[in-house]
Amino acid sequence: MARGHARVTGTALGPHQTAVVRIGFSFTWLLFLLREWPHRRELYGPDGPWSWDMARQLIDGNRAFTALMWSDSGLWFETVYALALVSALLLLLGWRTRTMSVLFMLGVLSLQNRSIFLGDGGDNLIHLMSLYLVLTRCGQVWSLDARRAARRPDGQEPPRDTTGIVLWTVLGLALAWVQLFTDAGLSPIADGPLPGLGWATILWGLWLIQGGWWLARRYAPGEPRTVLDMLANLAHNGALVVIMGEVCLLYASAGWYKVQGSRWQDGTALYYPLHLDYFSPWPSLADALASSGTLVMLLTYGTVIVQVAFPFTLLNRRAKNAMLVLLMLEHIGIAVALGLPFFSLAAIAADAVFLPTAFLLWTVRKATRARDRLAARTVRLPRQRAGEHDERPDDEKPAPTLTG
Repeated sequence: MARGHARVTGTALGPHQTAVVRIGFSFTWLLFLLREWPHRRELYGPDGPWSWDMARQLIDGNRAFTALMWSDSGLWFETVYALALVSALLLLLGWRTRTMSVLFMLGVLSLQNRSIFLGDGGDNLIHLMSLYLVLTRCGQVWSLDARRAARRPDGQEPPRDTTGIVLWTVLGLALAWVQLFTDAGLSPIADGPLPGLGWATILWGLWLIQGGWWLARRYAPGEPRTVLDMLANLAHNGALVVIMGEVCLLYASAGWYKVQGSRWQDGTALYYPLHLDYFSPWPSLADALASSGTLVMLLTYGTVIVQVAFPFTLLNRRAKNAMLVLLMLEHIGIAVALGLPFFSLAAIAADAVFLPTAFLLWTVRKATRARDRLAARTVRLPRQRAGEHDERPDDEKPAPTLTG
């Protein structure tokens, strides 16, 4: 128990897995926003069939959070959409991940809750994970934050961080303006993500925590910083467990609901979506798959078996890794055959929380070596290019220098 307590409070577990989850979901959301850029006003803006007034009536009933209800101005919509794009990009790069994770969450909630009838399972997954990422320390590796921290020698006093101070001040002023001069209606105790906590308490609390973290890091690096690190590790590890449980619940519920369906029981369920125009981006491929009754039956039963069995395979590492491969192949097939790329990307990003650390590090090493080899082949110095056609004898050529 003592070792477990020390590990949970002293270490942020799964730093590489949470980094992959951060990269995967921010990339999926960024790609979706870019893909729908020409249609953004019809999907979430003032030109859509789900008008601002209709959305206001629904929000008044379900009390969901969306910044797009603060104003019906077209300029405000464009601003929110642009901020959602920028926050997704910066979270993908890992720049100020603590702040960007909050802005990423607000962007996801604002757009999705504006037109709730447009989403699918992938959007629901992004919706949930955007909430969980706020509590994780997802920028410890593979981020600009980690790169900046690695450049500071051990034992050196943390820099003043002027950029962070300016960003914190600007966000505080923006939140105060929203609270005081708009009809946002942010309540301190109601209509929030948790019972008894309103969005005003959540947002102001996160803002104050960021300021307290900077003060402790700058002026109290001893016990206060240690206590804050322990609390952050606890929040991170708790959110990581919730993310893993969410993935298990996703597959377990999907698999057991399929078991109850007669089309899944007789092995013909996959045949029907392949003949729907909405789910057939490649009609020839859909016809080829649907033409084989044996293949349809194997894919139908295989989908159910993999989804139902996945939570149980977590008890064995090798079985879990094999099942992850099957699940990711399944989602790739869904993306290609059924035309649901964003749903598949979100599901694969969620599955990544179970990937082995050794595999992730091996993948990064391979990618780094490939990048270095590509750079070595494409970047050639001017003197080297000139030397290839130098017809002078070797004894008359200039001696090589550090640049070649």
